[in-house]
Amino acid sequence: MKRTILIVTFVAFGAAAWLTASGHLDLQKWLQRPDPTSAEAGEQPVVSTPPSASVLKVARADFVETVMVTGTLVPRDEILVAPEVEGLRVLEVHADEGDRVEKGQLLATLVHATLDAQLAQNAALLAKSDAAIAQAASSITQAEARLEEARNALERAKPLKQSGHIAESVFDQREAAAKTAGAILVAARDGLKVAEAEKAHLEAQRRELEWRRSKTEVKAPADGLISRRNVRIGSLALSLGDAMFKIIARGEIELDAEVPEAQLARMKAGQPAVVTVAGFDAVAGTVRLVSPEIDKATRLGRVRISLESEEPLRIGGFGRGTVVTANGSGLAVPASALLYGQDGATVQVVDNGRVRSRRVKTGLRADGLVEILEGLTEGDVVIARSGTFLRDGDEVRPAFEPAGKLSEVR
Repeated sequence: MKRTILIVTFVAFGAAAWLTASGHLDLQKWLQRPDPTSAEAGEQPVVSTPPSASVLKVARADFVETVMVTGTLVPRDEILVAPEVEGLRVLEVHADEGDRVEKGQLLATLVHATLDAQLAQNAALLAKSDAAIAQAASSITQAEARLEEARNALERAKPLKQSGHIAESVFDQREAAAKTAGAILVAARDGLKVAEAEKAHLEAQRRELEWRRSKTEVKAPADGLISRRNVRIGSLALSLGDAMFKIIARGEIELDAEVPEAQLARMKAGQPAVVTVAGFDAVAGTVRLVSPEIDKATRLGRVRISLESEEPLRIGGFGRGTVVTANGSGLAVPASALLYGQDGATVQVVDNGRVRSRRVKTGLRADGLVEILEGLTEGDVVIARSGTFLRDGDEVRPAFEPAGKLSEVR
């Protein structure tokens, strides 16, 4: 062991001698250097420097609180045009997809030859019924005359019977003739009623045929834009299945958007919106309807935003927009300056170089800023990015953010 120590010592002194000879080391100074741990050298005082912290002054700002929405363009009201007369073939088609139509405009024509024949047949039957009515009326006139004649003959026979100037059998014949004439009159009147009823039936049939004939011309029920045409010449017009035409009523298109449940409560009808549609500039809109139902699976609610655009928007397209739910002006701090706990929101205020936690009441939020309703005054200095590294009472060196950077702190 001693031998090893001697060898190490010899090597050390040898190295020192070589460095001294080569000018790399002043051995004398090296041997006389002070020991930093010795009492003669003394201890250097340690100066503690507070950490630097980014701060901002509380200032007033304008708030425009918005909600982001996404959805699909849909018609506000969609009209399905189906044939009211089934089983007829399409003869002509007068409108196509993309056409703007007015109420009552002809869209398609169905084959109506059969209905025209039925109308002609009905007209002949009506003429026949008119003749039957005239004949019945003539029969009534004849029956009334015969009844009058029979009654007069019976009245003349009554005194002759009492005086015995007429046989009993003759009186009975006149009485029977009067009754027969009365029955004939009743039958004639009933015949007239039958003829009139038959005419009424034929007139009802004619109205139905005329209605069916008019429905062979398929017309637009309202002004709008044709979004789809499912009819072709020669096809059968059927009410089942796809409608012949789909019309966007008045050409009005709106955004059917989805909104998270937490944000839906802030939305109301009439709020302004700006919607971006692929291929178009920003489109102004207004919230028209807020659904009272929330999907229990997705926790999303639906809103309808009416769009005001001169551009030809297309249904089915994707739209993204923002809805202004509130606006105002007040004291602002960046959202990063807030800490949230069980007691609510707090901010860290720098007072005389010390950090002080202060509870605040928040309001509107917009663009990374939060409105402070209570707890701060204008000009207060707050920590821009609060966190767990600073605690109440810590000493800090405030480092102010550049002017105008309040909204850039997130």
